[in-house]
Amino acid sequence: MRRSFSESIPKNTAPYSGWGLGLPSIKLIYLIKTLTMVTIVGFEKRKNSEDVEFNVLILQGGVETVVSQQTGKPYITARKTSIPCTFGDEFAKNLIGNEMPGSIERIDCDPYEYMVPDTGEAITLTHTYQYSVEPATMEETVMG
Repeated sequence: MRRSFSESIPKNTAPYSGWGLGLPSIKLIYLIKTLTMVTIVGFEKRKNSEDVEFNVLILQGGVETVVSQQTGKPYITARKTSIPCTFGDEFAKNLIGNEMPGSIERIDCDPYEYMVPDTGEAITLTHTYQYSVEPATMEETVMG
């Protein structure tokens, strides 16, 4: 069962304590750790080059605001990627909704064409996303 953001913050921490120049409070550290989670949102069957089927988990990061390169207007999105797993179908299905520590990072790659599902437009991309168990920011490295 998923909890709301406010329900996930420990109740015994003073509001805003440690948000100034002093040492971070337990609440701040908890928030940083909470923000560095990915959620398993699905699984798919895929085939490798030898036509052997395997399962991948679909991971989704937190919500982020991005500015459109075409219109200059902001919109909300979440990064998604997949990661191979050794789990059977039933176990993989049961993992949907679980969170794991880590982040989804944007990485550069060779250009490739991508078909936008909503419009059918083909666009060329030079990046992809991959799951990382490493902290995504300096604060996570220091305080994690």
